[in-house]
Amino acid sequence: MQKSFKELCIELRKKDLTLNEIVAITGRAKTSVYAHIQSVPLSIKKRKQIAERSRQSALGLSSSRRGVALRPFKAFEKWTPETVLLTAHLMFDGRLAKSCEYNNRSAFLIGRVKKLMMTVYDFPPKVYPNHVTGVTRISYHNVAMADFFKRKVTELLDNIETLPVYLQKEFLRAFFDDEGCMYYKISKNKRQIRGYQNNVAVLKTISRLLANLNIDSNLRGRNEVMISGKEHLIKFRDQINFSKGVRINPNRANSLWKKNLEKRKLLDMAIASFKK
Repeated sequence: MQKSFKELCIELRKKDLTLNEIVAITGRAKTSVYAHIQSVPLSIKKRKQIAERSRQSALGLSSSRRGVALRPFKAFEKWTPETVLLTAHLMFDGRLAKSCEYNNRSAFLIGRVKKLMMTVYDFPPKVYPNHVTGVTRISYHNVAMADFFKRKVTELLDNIETLPVYLQKEFLRAFFDDEGCMYYKISKNKRQIRGYQNNVAVLKTISRLLANLNIDSNLRGRNEVMISGKEHLIKFRDQINFSKGVRINPNRANSLWKKNLEKRKLLDMAIASFKK
């Protein structure tokens, strides 16, 4: 009997093949493959090999391009709270093409990514404020570094569920800071943390990481994960939370709160509103 696509993906994964290697064999999209292999981790040996290849490749690319040395950057192998947070931010609210870009309305998050980038790159970004939308884009024009982070994004998605819990929390914090909102409308008895992402496989990963922390969540439609209920809102606050300085946008047409509130403050208000 011919194997299904899912069975083929899992079989190849159990042979210790990476996401990119399985994509090359099957000819299918990364998101389709990832949905079937996300719970089957690579071996420690394979992960070390990938990290070393990424480091060597980045060093080679950064040392020469058209015979001229590029601005160097510090390729990293080890996942730390800082490297997980930076890579996740570039994945969720960033763009990796010929440069490393990050877009956000929050001055706090723009400042955080700038600070994190300083640990791997000694040169400042180009800054492009949009005075109409309020969103600022920062861009680091370094092709080799962008290629490096593309590989690190794939590596992080491949491995996040096998990394220590404290690193999983950093990944979740980046997701909810970038893609999350606090929906609190007492007249409708609604208190929900919502996170948005077009990649369903990534949303499922987020849901499983929350479950690792005993936080229940629901997937809604094809692009939303939701946390509700006093117990689970409290667990989210105590173990992850929105970062201090990350605020709601009071100028949105559908904004319920016409105030410049921190999301974590709104979460506290929502929790406090439950009847004892």
